[in-house]
Amino acid sequence: MSRGSAPPPVAAKRKRKWRGWWLKQLHTWHWISAALSLVGMLLFAITGITLNHAAMIGAKPVVVEKTEMLPAPLLRMLTAPHAADAPLPLPVAKGIVAAIGLDPAGKPVEWSDTDAYVALPRPGGDAWVSIARATGRITAETTDRGWISYLNDLHKGRNAGAAWSWFVDIFAGACILFTLTGLLLLQLHARHRPATWPIVAAGLAIPVLLAILFIH
Repeated sequence: MSRGSAPPPVAAKRKRKWRGWWLKQLHTWHWISAALSLVGMLLFAITGITLNHAAMIGAKPVVVEKTEMLPAPLLRMLTAPHAADAPLPLPVAKGIVAAIGLDPAGKPVEWSDTDAYVALPRPGGDAWVSIARATGRITAETTDRGWISYLNDLHKGRNAGAAWSWFVDIFAGACILFTLTGLLLLQLHARHRPATWPIVAAGLAIPVLLAILFIH
């Protein structure tokens, strides 16, 4: 057997096998994290633009007011003393849902001698309910600022609740995994792509220089 056709050393075989295993793992986790974060990255990229140009995007809030009366049997539950910030009794909250379609259950209440006020902030708008403790008169107002405001508030996690907060944390973790696996893949392929590290360095240098030169 000629020297040129001799089998490669065992160490070289192991190195290639180990590198192939790492490439497979990195590609697997890279595409999984990309799939998990795809829709979220698209949403956050679009809302990043809308937030950056919020002053240029006009929005006309739509305000709706409603008034109803709380049934007398439920009114007696409001006359009893309540601790500060205590939520409405559940039957009263259900009565309000049936009357005006807003759900104040479990929300902190601002109790005064005359009324019980519940703030109901939400992404893309606002709402509140006030119940007169003497008469049972329900006054409510909802404000809708449109879909762009709704998506912007989701971007900021504003008044979006615990479930959305968990989603943002998981989405951020998927993005971190996506970028780290991408960085390792760049490192493995860099020897065949000379422009890799200059482009990565430019991606770091551009925001740093902009911050130093133009943000004061």
